[in-house]
Amino acid sequence: MRAVDALMECLKAEGVEVVFGLPGGANLPTYDAFYDAGIRHILVRHEAGGGHAAEGYAKATGKVGVALGTSGPGATNLVTPICDAMMDSVPVVFLTGQVRTELLGTDGFQEADTIGITMPIVKHSFMIQHPLEIPRSLHEAFHIARTGRPGPVVVDIPQDLSRADIPYEPVADVHLPGYQPTTDGNQKQIRIAAKALANARRPVIYAGGGVISADGAAELTELVTSDRFPVTCTVMGLGGFPAPHPQWLGMLGMHGTRTANYAMDEADLIVAIGARFDDRITGKLSEFAPRAKFIHIDIDPAEISKNVPAHIPIVGDAKNILPRLTAEYRALAADPTRLEEWWARIGTWQERHPLAYEDSRDSEIKPQYMIEALYEATGGEAIVTSDVGQHQMWAAQYFHFSRPRRWINSGGLGTMGFGLPAAMGAKVGCPEETVICIAGDGSVQMNMQELATCAQEGIAIKVFIMNNGYLGMVRQWQELFWDKRYSQVDMGSWPDFVKVAGAYGATGLRLEDKRTLVKDIQEAIALEGPVLVDVRVTREENTYPMIPAGQPARNMVG
Repeated sequence: MRAVDALMECLKAEGVEVVFGLPGGANLPTYDAFYDAGIRHILVRHEAGGGHAAEGYAKATGKVGVALGTSGPGATNLVTPICDAMMDSVPVVFLTGQVRTELLGTDGFQEADTIGITMPIVKHSFMIQHPLEIPRSLHEAFHIARTGRPGPVVVDIPQDLSRADIPYEPVADVHLPGYQPTTDGNQKQIRIAAKALANARRPVIYAGGGVISADGAAELTELVTSDRFPVTCTVMGLGGFPAPHPQWLGMLGMHGTRTANYAMDEADLIVAIGARFDDRITGKLSEFAPRAKFIHIDIDPAEISKNVPAHIPIVGDAKNILPRLTAEYRALAADPTRLEEWWARIGTWQERHPLAYEDSRDSEIKPQYMIEALYEATGGEAIVTSDVGQHQMWAAQYFHFSRPRRWINSGGLGTMGFGLPAAMGAKVGCPEETVICIAGDGSVQMNMQELATCAQEGIAIKVFIMNNGYLGMVRQWQELFWDKRYSQVDMGSWPDFVKVAGAYGATGLRLEDKRTLVKDIQEAIALEGPVLVDVRVTREENTYPMIPAGQPARNMVG
């Protein structure tokens, strides 16, 4: 059969249900193969939208997402989603077309060195050099993407090789001698970690997105509740531990709660699980958690001691390690009263520094209230994606995620334009779920064209735009740190989002009254098909609390 038909057989064998892509000259043979393959293909309006949709699909389902682009600009349009997937450990296979082999290196039409361009931002990449390589390379790509620390894999296929006839035999197994991720964790290290936990007087469990990637939320909850351990999650880890819980301190980091950040600052032992001590968490690194010893559990050995030295490193899969750590800890029968003084201290912070804002006295919608209204309208039962900016942080603060894979956002790269196509991918992967995108008026315009995809494919996402007429987070920084010299952050009053929604085949609404907001949101969610809701909020509201960049957590403002 043709190599591209073999490619389709490989996708089926890997359980691929949907591919997000856009055809072009170099991947025309692949699109011809789609005609008879029986695999759902969703035609996106921009390759970046397809890449982020594949990410949203992967994050919501736990399966490998697939995005497809042609050579040259098709491939370079995928660079941002590839980098985003790398930063947030998202399993996506990116298939890119390439010019014919005789044109490689000649600056042929729509030629780009896709492998060279993406090499720093992939987990692995394959440049197909012979058509017989295609089946095994495809299976290896999926294996690498989903195992160990998940991540993006690029497969670049020259057009002439994809058209060649090959004898196809299914690949029964994948064995890569040079790629053997450590998953079990060292039992001696786990035992030492349990003893450290038993001796700690001021412990904090600090969980990141790796807990969700490992499907380890239940195991995390079991560890946390094996004693009265305080727990906090990163923005990527939200939902890894149920937010409405007495041991939950709230999110930590730049816009986390004072309680979570103060607890980290004064902890004597921090257990980091699937987290990488990002600068948005640590603030000024030299002053981060100065009293703490660190247990660091991560499947990627490169993360251990990268930013913060680990006193007790454990390399492996959180889902495997956490139950054993819990069992070892319980066997020690630690004194539960040792944590009472610590909880009294935490309780004081919670009482003095709750998440709060000054609500409006009239019908004006405060952005924080918009998130609270969304939470109330859905009962918390929705998959929520977001773009990047103030709305993202308010969503993380005020929408209380009780389960994993319900909160999908761009954490490490901070990609504006991520939310809408990610919601599209999440809805395709979880068609029975309510899927909401919380967007900013700046971010949403970066991939708004995918509303057309949603309309054509019947993908009923509900997009709520927090419209303050500004690039809000940049404006906040200019207000606080640049003497309110607002430079190029005013978005004006364009476009008319209601009209844009209609032009794309979606339903457009505008909401401006907080008194009816919950009911209005419920009615918008109940509408058929894709819906775009323009919610007008207070123009100059700041996201607090906040750790100023380069400052320690104890210097939070707001």
